[in-house]
Amino acid sequence: MHQAKSWKNPKHLSNFGQYIADCLPKYVQLVELNQVNELSICIHPDGILPVLSFLKDNHNSQFASLADITAIDVPSRKYRFELIYNLLSLRYNSRVRVRTYTDELTPVDSSCCIFQASNWYEREIYDMFGVFFADHPDLRRILNDYGFNGHPERKDFPLSGYTEMRFDEECQRIVIEPLELPQEFRKFEYNTPWETFPAFRDVEKNKDKLIYLGKPQEDQKKLRSLEDTKKE
Repeated sequence: MHQAKSWKNPKHLSNFGQYIADCLPKYVQLVELNQVNELSICIHPDGILPVLSFLKDNHNSQFASLADITAIDVPSRKYRFELIYNLLSLRYNSRVRVRTYTDELTPVDSSCCIFQASNWYEREIYDMFGVFFADHPDLRRILNDYGFNGHPERKDFPLSGYTEMRFDEECQRIVIEPLELPQEFRKFEYNTPWETFPAFRDVEKNKDKLIYLGKPQEDQKKLRSLEDTKKE
């Protein structure tokens, strides 16, 4: 039995990660310990609900607390959005990070049916990144206006935005107008690759960067094999 007894024992966490991979081979694609001995599990998007359910309810894990859900955007990846679920087991004083991936058009399953705390976290990710969560009970913006154009945390979102919101003294109300910037106030950053987006996205060149750089070759082959299987 590989119980997640303590985050202070790297060997035990490594064994526990392997135990998770053995129990859920259909969904777990990669298991790793980072430099500070934090367990990270990369899963296929179809495994969000079964993996989270297993980690929460299995007697050997009991990760019953969802600390956070966040996302990152890397346009050079085939699946540009990476979702990160941070779980905490109070029973075993352990943490685990579950990571998966998606793109602009493919929804992922909402985890609200497993963790009620997912509701606002997923709304925030939808608002800021534009990731859709299937079967979410109330998927709408949470930080920006409901009529806001775009998703501010995407790397290709302009720093100035698309519109200007201000209070009109004459009308005594908030007005939203198209953004106008005089040329002398514009600042161009030619050294950043995001200025040339979407030409920067070279799927063939960056297909091995699905999760992170520096994976062992066998893990790269496994991920590519799973991608090909999904396409078929």
